[in-house]
Amino acid sequence: MSGQSKKEPHPKNNGKDFEIRKGVFISGLAIFGITAVIGIVNNQALIQGTGMLFSLILDNFGWLFQIICMLSLVVAFLICFSKAGNIKLGGPDAKPKFSFGSWFAMSLTGGVAVGIVTWGVNFPILLYGNVGGELDGFGISAFTPEAARFAMGRSFYEWTFMPYGFYALCGALIAFLYYNKGHKLTVSDSLRPLLGNKIMDKSWVVTVVDTLSMLAIGFGITSGLAVLLSTVADGLSLYGVNTDLTYYVIGGVIVTALFTVSSYVGMDKGLKVVGNANAYLYYGLLIFLFIAGPTLYILRNSLGGLATWLQNFWIWGLDPIDIGGEALTKSWTIFNMCMWIAYAPIMGVLLAILARGRTIREFMIVNWILPSIFGMVWFGIWGNTAIDMQISGQLDLVKICAEKGSLAALWSFLQELPFGNVLVIINIVVIVMSFVTAADATLTNLGSLCVKDVPIGTEPPARVKVVWGVVIGAMAVVMAAFGRGAQGLDGVKSLATIGGAITLLVFALMIISAIKVFFGKKTDDVYSVPEEDE
Repeated sequence: MSGQSKKEPHPKNNGKDFEIRKGVFISGLAIFGITAVIGIVNNQALIQGTGMLFSLILDNFGWLFQIICMLSLVVAFLICFSKAGNIKLGGPDAKPKFSFGSWFAMSLTGGVAVGIVTWGVNFPILLYGNVGGELDGFGISAFTPEAARFAMGRSFYEWTFMPYGFYALCGALIAFLYYNKGHKLTVSDSLRPLLGNKIMDKSWVVTVVDTLSMLAIGFGITSGLAVLLSTVADGLSLYGVNTDLTYYVIGGVIVTALFTVSSYVGMDKGLKVVGNANAYLYYGLLIFLFIAGPTLYILRNSLGGLATWLQNFWIWGLDPIDIGGEALTKSWTIFNMCMWIAYAPIMGVLLAILARGRTIREFMIVNWILPSIFGMVWFGIWGNTAIDMQISGQLDLVKICAEKGSLAALWSFLQELPFGNVLVIINIVVIVMSFVTAADATLTNLGSLCVKDVPIGTEPPARVKVVWGVVIGAMAVVMAAFGRGAQGLDGVKSLATIGGAITLLVFALMIISAIKVFFGKKTDDVYSVPEEDE
């Protein structure tokens, strides 16, 4: 496992020397374009069609998602704490490009996106009040101490070690093969140790794998932007802002411009700067709320939630839907897994780009363990403050969610806190910046898949990233604006779930490939790499 590539870092390439992978680039753009046109012409048909596929996938393959997800966590644990963790990415003399703080900030904010900021309040409240019947499968009554512990434990389960484990596992595999074995910076090349050169040298196989991965994260980030626009719309509506079609179009254009420009200028001036700034906002919000909120209740119910999570870990992780029921396991857990699996292979490309000069154990700690702990702290502070607000009668957040939708509680919650109006504005900024960071990273990933042989130390062409930024922004505006409200969100959620299903086979093969690479008998072999992939 100590073999290493003789490649050295190259200066940043201006993109003129890269050759476009037409099979991947054109295929992806065509599918996105067709989907967008259908959304404009007949948005209802698109929503209904994706919704049918959504239910079909989750009903028939939910059990498979659960098995693969649990297996990935076991493999991630073994990689982190076995002798494989001692390997230095790039070889003994490789030097890190980013400081530890910047590295963690980019990894954290690139993976968080809008998720924990949006759901840190909403998700625990939905479970505590059993708004959609989420507690019925476990026979827990709403508004009880048991419900509060369950809400916190399930938040820890859904939003911490599971998704970050997916990202870190894929990233460790891609980084090791790229820096130490001379493989290409693509999802498809991570399967070469498993499938062999005979299969992977076929251009159509490589094209299909990378195109599917690209579509999965493309649909996923499109969903994220649509959720962002709808979430911010709920916040602005508190101040009488009219969030009609014009808002969605203008808002979509502004956010798209932000993350496209950030990606265009490169990691040092874009992702690094935005990621660091966003991380400090996260830290500040956590400290403020921990002090201003019910500190003792936060500590006690977080501990109770941790106990609930550990006690039920295997039951929740191997639930094929029948234990927790459709309202919880299908509509939340497996849906979330679809989203994260859709992101995982291509997020691994980003995490690999950032990790040269670090050991694999450092990589797993920064990209898996620390972000997971951060997520637990976030949900512990935000979620428990919201639950305590509900218990004390200060604000009926459960009723707000039941009447106005699952995204509505966050903004009313913030208004009840000291300096509430200021916090609403800060959180709008945080949500937008979180998405900009994630989308910036996504464009870098998409660009890497669309060109041949990205040299170590370089980024894909800026022009390719700009094209994808415009495409993703347009798609999100179509889904959110032309199908506003629940319909628009249902459409993009279904698209994201389909993306996860598309990627499931690739993700499963990457897990097996990681097992072979890090723990197989031939781990010291350097797999040959073809000169051209298409």
